[in-house]
Amino acid sequence: MQRKLETTVVEGSSGGGAVTVTMNGKKQLLKVKIDPSAVVSLTGGATDVEMLEDWCAAVNAAGQKAEDAIQSSLKGMLGGLNIPGLG
Repeated sequence: MQRKLETTVVEGSSGGGAVTVTMNGKKQLLKVKIDPSAVVSLTGGATDVEMLEDWCAAVNAAGQKAEDAIQSSLKGMLGGLNIPGLG
């Protein structure tokens, strides 16, 4: 099941395709694609799309911290029960 989640790849887009996000089945962000024309007005004509696209690691780190917090909370609520798959 874990392997299937890792190999499942999905995409979502917004802004008429100006922003496309690729994620795996474990909800890890793999890629962000931003159409350069979408950021020209933000930078006064010069684009730095690579910098904007390089936030995948930060999103994944935050997602992992959230998952860790959820797991920790579940363990606390279950009173130390040893349930497979919860840590």
